[in-house]
Amino acid sequence: MSLPPSRQSPALRRAPQALEVTLLASVFVVAACGLVYELAAGALASYVLGDSILQFSTVIGCYLFAMGVGSWLSRFFERQLPAHFLRIELLVALAGGSLPALLFVANAYMPGAFRLLLYGMVGLVGVLVGLEIPLVMRILKREVALKELVSQVLTFDYLGALAVSVAFPLLLVPQLGLIRTGLLFGLLNAAVAVWALWVFRHELRRFAAHATACALTVAVLGAGFAAADHITTLAEDKFYHEPVVLSASSPYQRIVVTHGRTGHKLFLNGNLQFAQRDEYRYHEALVHPAMAAFGAPRRVAVLGGGDGMAVREILKYPSVESVTLVELDPHMTGLFAADPAMARLNGGALSSPKLHIVNTDAFQWLQAGDDMSADGPPRVDGACSP
Repeated sequence: MSLPPSRQSPALRRAPQALEVTLLASVFVVAACGLVYELAAGALASYVLGDSILQFSTVIGCYLFAMGVGSWLSRFFERQLPAHFLRIELLVALAGGSLPALLFVANAYMPGAFRLLLYGMVGLVGVLVGLEIPLVMRILKREVALKELVSQVLTFDYLGALAVSVAFPLLLVPQLGLIRTGLLFGLLNAAVAVWALWVFRHELRRFAAHATACALTVAVLGAGFAAADHITTLAEDKFYHEPVVLSASSPYQRIVVTHGRTGHKLFLNGNLQFAQRDEYRYHEALVHPAMAAFGAPRRVAVLGGGDGMAVREILKYPSVESVTLVELDPHMTGLFAADPAMARLNGGALSSPKLHIVNTDAFQWLQAGDDMSADGPPRVDGACSP
């Protein structure tokens, strides 16, 4: 009769060490992937449905409830645990990895079904993710003492969540976009499945079938990753009813510019911000009454208005010596300064030597009491807030 791991000598326990480390590494990856799918669903819901607090709250609540259901269901998996873990990893990879792409397409072609699909997919992914960790713990139980098992698994689970919570808004979404981020982490889930296929190859009864499923999953997700730009363009062209000429995802919003018969239009999180045909009405009415009320202002602050349209109107006044534009999202000011078509719309206002751009929250900037544009005590003669 073999001794439990806690009572085995170091020589006997040395062999399973590699398996233990790789299983714990898979816990890190599994936790990271699960949180990415949750964050992607919340971000898409806030983009499409608005009210980010409500959407993130309901998505997170649904996801955590589904994880609880998955953890409860894991009790019914008694035999062939490595095979079940491999299959679940492949299902998570497909469902979670494709979640952003499917929701993008559904919003464009079936907007009425978006909410149902959103919570259906969040629930499905949550159940599958809830199954993963209990199965890993039961597999590891064969090699690790229970006390060490729980602490190690939870440590790697929380570390994976921490890594993704930092990388998602600062690196993943700005650099890859939501669709590619989802598919990339779907590939990571598939990689865990491939690893399980190799490590437990002697325990799997249908090795060839599992290997084929792994290969097909990786191929589907890889093809989706390569075609992510086409998927986004297809969905957004349908949703906005005009060709998309400029798009970007920032930590704060989805920025889309279309061009049709009436010129350019700017959309933030799917909501129209201005149309080229009549934007002058809004920006002239915003700027000129305020400027007239101050006579001949020399220094002006604009809170918001990263498209530069309000700044364009302000710079028409010869008395203006400096303009401070306070815009939270640097992607907005960057796009409307660098893109030739957008720069023509604002008359090159964002490249004016009189302009100083501050990318921060306008309320915090006002509380700080420093316009960051000149030495001496802060003083702003006029302010416009689009």
